[in-house]
Amino acid sequence: MAAGGLINPVTGRWTVKSWRIDDLLPVAEKTYSTIESSLGISVYHPLPLRRYCLNGEDIKRIGRRLRNPRYADVLGPYMKQGEHPLALKDEFGSYTIKQAAYLDIPKLLESLRAYLNCIDELFQHSQLTPSKKGWHYKGIHAKRVFFCEGTSICNNPWFRHLPVSPIKGETLLLKSTDIILPKGIFHHQKWILSLGDGHYRIGSTYDENDSSPLPTQNGADELLSAIEKNTKASFQQLEHKAGLRPSTPDSRPVLGAIPGASHLYVFNGLGSKGASTGPLMCQWLLRHCLQEASLDSEIGTDRFQALQTT
Repeated sequence: MAAGGLINPVTGRWTVKSWRIDDLLPVAEKTYSTIESSLGISVYHPLPLRRYCLNGEDIKRIGRRLRNPRYADVLGPYMKQGEHPLALKDEFGSYTIKQAAYLDIPKLLESLRAYLNCIDELFQHSQLTPSKKGWHYKGIHAKRVFFCEGTSICNNPWFRHLPVSPIKGETLLLKSTDIILPKGIFHHQKWILSLGDGHYRIGSTYDENDSSPLPTQNGADELLSAIEKNTKASFQQLEHKAGLRPSTPDSRPVLGAIPGASHLYVFNGLGSKGASTGPLMCQWLLRHCLQEASLDSEIGTDRFQALQTT
């Protein structure tokens, strides 16, 4: 979870300050801190993030950003080639992105599922039926229903018209005795999360054409090739994961209800930034449902209503 900017997943270049990041990050930090205290777990880990320039244009770009006061809370100083000595390729220097963090999402989800006593089964939309005061589902009554289905929204009869598309990403967990990077995040074409003990998670790929959630050899090869280009170390592959990012055409979340489906709500479209975006979006949706607060036009379902009627 990086506070500072949006890394273009295709070019790997740093572009602009992330959407609403100044609002999103404080809420995310507070939310995860509260969860940690309540559940007695540790999942939110602030870490230094170092971004390596790939060419001369990157150096010029970061120079302009560093002179812009708007990025003063986001960017650290630029270091010329060799000023930040690590066993990573450093032809054009690097700089820091402030307020970055790593969220241990598998541990967070496992803890929340146990705490909330979640039912782990495939949801059957046909079994959800309306009642006078809400909805019934297999003996469960609820006044409101929130669908947080990610790319499975395509199977939802109420919300499948929304243009949420899967973008596949794959990561590897690697081990090396040849290189020990300090704890932190390093971005050099791909990001490397160093756990500080010779274990590294590297990611991620970006594939709009493969909607399967299964890892692929092509994905592993792409990630291994990237890290081999940037260090002479050898690595042992320990784990290979894949997932589908729920993306929207304007790269904004999609929240809210559909007219005619009383008290059915959607929470989707967080893309690759769910860790930083999710907490504030939850607050916005709950205020909309419980206090009838208006949703920002950038994230409401009504911006896609034209698609439903065409």
